Amino acid sequence: MKISPLAGKLPPLGMLVNVPRLVTAYYTGLPDPKVPAQCVAFGTSGHRGSSFKLSFNEWHILAITQAICLYRKSKNIAGPLFLGMDTHALSVPACATALEVLAANGVEVMLAEGDEYTPTPVISHAILTHNRGRSTGLADGIVITPSHNPPHDGGFKYNPPNGGPADNVVTGWIQAKANELLEARLAGVKRVPHEQALHATTTHRHDFLTAYVNDLGNVVDMDIIRSAKIHLGVDPLGGAGVHYWARIAERHGLDLTVVSDLVDPTFGFMTVDWDGQIRMDPSSVYAMKRLIGMKDQYDLSFACDTDHDRHGIVTKNDGLLPPNHDLCAAIFYLFQNRPRWSKSAAVGKTIVSSQMIDRITAKLGRKLFEVPVGFKWFVDGLLDGSLGFAGEESAGSVFLRLDGSVWTTDKDGIAPCLLAAEMTARTGYDPANIYRAFEREFGEPVYERVDSPASPEQKTCLANLLPGQLRQTELAGETIRTMLTRAPGNGAPIGGLKVVAENGWFAARPSGTENIYKIYAESFQGGDHLHRIEEEAQTIVNDAIAPAAESTSDPKAIPLTDP
Repeated sequence: MKISPLAGKLPPLGMLVNVPRLVTAYYTGLPDPKVPAQCVAFGTSGHRGSSFKLSFNEWHILAITQAICLYRKSKNIAGPLFLGMDTHALSVPACATALEVLAANGVEVMLAEGDEYTPTPVISHAILTHNRGRSTGLADGIVITPSHNPPHDGGFKYNPPNGGPADNVVTGWIQAKANELLEARLAGVKRVPHEQALHATTTHRHDFLTAYVNDLGNVVDMDIIRSAKIHLGVDPLGGAGVHYWARIAERHGLDLTVVSDLVDPTFGFMTVDWDGQIRMDPSSVYAMKRLIGMKDQYDLSFACDTDHDRHGIVTKNDGLLPPNHDLCAAIFYLFQNRPRWSKSAAVGKTIVSSQMIDRITAKLGRKLFEVPVGFKWFVDGLLDGSLGFAGEESAGSVFLRLDGSVWTTDKDGIAPCLLAAEMTARTGYDPANIYRAFEREFGEPVYERVDSPASPEQKTCLANLLPGQLRQTELAGETIRTMLTRAPGNGAPIGGLKVVAENGWFAARPSGTENIYKIYAESFQGGDHLHRIEEEAQTIVNDAIAPAAESTSDPKAIPLTDP
């Protein structure tokens, strides 16, 4: 992985996005539905793109919003729709466009008071709060965010009445209908002027901030944090939760300092990420350089990405905690300090998260629920309480309320930050110290993700691997125990391949937005072993997706082990 010379430095002025041109392109660009890159495409977290590339324009938002209105009608979803946005430059115009369509379709819309930015978990919380105890008049929501993507990107995500990210069936329906509307040059899209939409009888204001902040004491033990007088620092990274943290400190009496409340759609205050992009990623040491440099000023500090559904924890002694380490510490702490949770509540993880989680889960005597990448796979388990915790390697997680009921069914970056403070207050050890105890017991794994080039055809081949296509029997000198193309937890396709040996594993998945595939790898035998796994993984994958692939009928081939 080549590190940019700009990584960890403030971006030069010439690198900053030209916001007027970006917004102008949003309104003037006309996508061609015959060009795949300009069509509506829902990935793991909604439709994303840039107006500069004709992949996120007003036409896309008009078509997607109308498709959502048609979907709501087909499913008799008649309650309010909670509409929120983050601080990306394209989020404000996309929110205005969406409201024009929603109002024209007679949808009851809940907008934030004062046009406040609204984090992703707050939308999920609002949906679930409204729907609790109801069987009719159910609410749903739209979150306008490309998550931690660069400033020139926009994103648009639908959350149905279960409060979580829409599953593949729902997004497939919305995507197909939206592209039909693009093909028809928006014939069938209802729309009213923005001023009329703002003052429509169906448009209402909602105090998202107060409702969420006041309820936090039911998911995290705020009393113990307050009584421990831990000095906390937080960097919202200019994101949607920028005004939430001061209210959290005030409402719950915490010694918490917001290191910056600056909102700037160019994100020129961010240090550049590893690849030379401005990216608000709280799991990146390059993007988090400012907060890491302030670590000695606080007992514990943390940050969230632009829509506040991911988080990063910074400790005095260790700096930024790798996401997998944070997940492990949270799991171990929660399942020993939530006595009201069901004894059968399981641990949810994605297929590319650390195997250390497996070992800790076994130590706790809990069931492991391993699923493909995408938080939508955890929604049902969080709703019914059968999952106590759900997390993914990219620094996203959520857990149940203190009483064992659902908190949110989407990732919540705020609650895990406060949980890190809770575990520090209760145990006297920060999450990094807690994780070190696991290394002494289970070994010290090293984990890495690398990217390799792949054509669209090769990406499709990787995503659709079938049992019997691979004939390797060893990985980095160890016998391969399992090869997976489906997740053990729910049997769903992982969209790639996972290969597991005794002391190491790798998973390979095609990127949804770039012509690359991603290899996630981990070794419990050190860096050299990890690099050997990565090298062999690339060979295995490249052989599998080669245009002139050999026949899979070789008698030496070992079958992929699918549940």
